[in-house]
Amino acid sequence: MITQVTKGIKISVNTSFEGTFFKNYKMHFAFGYTITIENQSKAPVQLTSRHWQIYDSLNDLEILDGEGVIGKKPVIKPGDSHTYSSGCLLTSTIGAMKGHYNMVTLTNSEKFRVYIPTFKFSAPFALN
Repeated sequence: MITQVTKGIKISVNTSFEGTFFKNYKMHFAFGYTITIENQSKAPVQLTSRHWQIYDSLNDLEILDGEGVIGKKPVIKPGDSHTYSSGCLLTSTIGAMKGHYNMVTLTNSEKFRVYIPTFKFSAPFALN
């Protein structure tokens, strides 16, 4: 598990290899990740958007920006957490992701970023 804390918000990431399949006549490697966002601060916060940098060892860097996470903009009270799972397709057996969440403190409308640490993907058979 990879973890990082920014302004009292703890991000924890677990990754998994989900398998291989063909898409558009090319082999792809599917990876999953589960992220837990824990509010260790004293104020409720809301996640409003996300920014991802996806590294594929055989492709260019891919940048993704979007609203919330998996269709939600969770409000996380002090001491609570929000967990979600998602996935990533790569054209190689090795890659990584990092990024940040844009958050707002609900008591004073302060906007801030919470950094997501770099987490790596590797198919088990790729590293012998």
